[in-house]
Amino acid sequence: MSAVRARLEAIFRSAVEAADPAAAVSRAVVRGPDGRLRIAGEPLPRGSRLVVLAAGKAAPRMARALEEVAGDEIAAGLVVARDAATAPPRLPMCLGAHPVPDARSAAAGREALRLCERAAQEDVLLVLLSGGASSLLATPAGALGVEDLAHTHEALLASGAPIDEVNAVRKHVSLAAGGRLALRARCRRIEVLAISDVPGDRLDVIGSGPCCADPTRYADSLDVLARRDLRERVPAAVIRHLEAGARGEHAETPKPGDAALARVRHTILASNRTALEAAARAARRTGARPVLVTPRLAGEASRAGRRLAVLARALRADSPQCLLAGGETTVRVRGEGRGGRSQELALAAAIELAGARDIALLAAGTDGSDGPTDAAGAFADGGSVARGAARGIDARAALARNDAYGFFDAEGGLLRTGPTGTNVMDLVLVAAGRV
Repeated sequence: MSAVRARLEAIFRSAVEAADPAAAVSRAVVRGPDGRLRIAGEPLPRGSRLVVLAAGKAAPRMARALEEVAGDEIAAGLVVARDAATAPPRLPMCLGAHPVPDARSAAAGREALRLCERAAQEDVLLVLLSGGASSLLATPAGALGVEDLAHTHEALLASGAPIDEVNAVRKHVSLAAGGRLALRARCRRIEVLAISDVPGDRLDVIGSGPCCADPTRYADSLDVLARRDLRERVPAAVIRHLEAGARGEHAETPKPGDAALARVRHTILASNRTALEAAARAARRTGARPVLVTPRLAGEASRAGRRLAVLARALRADSPQCLLAGGETTVRVRGEGRGGRSQELALAAAIELAGARDIALLAAGTDGSDGPTDAAGAFADGGSVARGAARGIDARAALARNDAYGFFDAEGGLLRTGPTGTNVMDLVLVAAGRV
């Protein structure tokens, strides 16, 4: 299976490359024939200053690409990321934590809010937004502390709640989320260039929508916590804050139709579909016929893995095919093992594929990370379960304790890419049929 794995990894890397945030910014921010800077087709008004906020996993690469084209027209800015490995040469950088915020995240959020407040009316605020911004810009609202936000994030992420529910809560406990960052800016024009990491590319969910109207309310946040059985698992201070908001004691986030957000324009530069289309092209180059199963992969990771494996086994194709799926599954953590949603999906698929021939699967996060591990995801095939057993690890027991990482680390199926500099959710690639 080593040759098949190599092909799947090559397809995955081609898909990630297609969603490169630097290239996307370079296409969106250009100079027109008159020498004026154009942002997504709209020229920068003469005499305007450009104030830049880049936040998220792709922020350094996006900011670096912007600096190359905009140069001295950038009057002020800030880059908020989780590491400084690819820091742009000019703009200052703040580091934060992801996926669980810490004191650095709170400080970075305050700096971002101050940057927006200092922008003059004639300035253009350019926000370069990507996945991870929710945690990286997590400045507590009201009397909450950063520990309150951290424990709430941890509980939400372990609950298996989809990202829109997670962010419905985040928007009401963080000062920069749910359109409130845009409210702090006095400038007449705000441009948001986004790399989408959420299902359906919902603008209010990407990075918790710092410049977008929020359709949810404090009461919705409380409903999420109740539905996910989290009211007793998040700090009491968070419950008190949300309940006070539901009573009208805190200002709501701006809602659709708010005139203050009419000056904001969002442009999505790349998304999971970008990666899926590139994966299809790469699959064809290997001689396999690409088959798009779904661009909206969702639900429990283990169930999704089993469904994809059953579909692959049912194909019985003599010619090579590559099944493609993209999106974001969830994991409800019940055990004490390590892993992420892609590894959990792959482990469930491996159990279903046990003994199968001519089928191999790769599930991985396009950002190069999967849960709190050093892996992007994992490979699975008909021999995965047997290889794990030969090393003393039972696949079903590992799945029950959410220890996909432990299984694949021993079995040899982990994919480690390191940070990719982008984030357009997850990809699942299944090679099926004789080569």
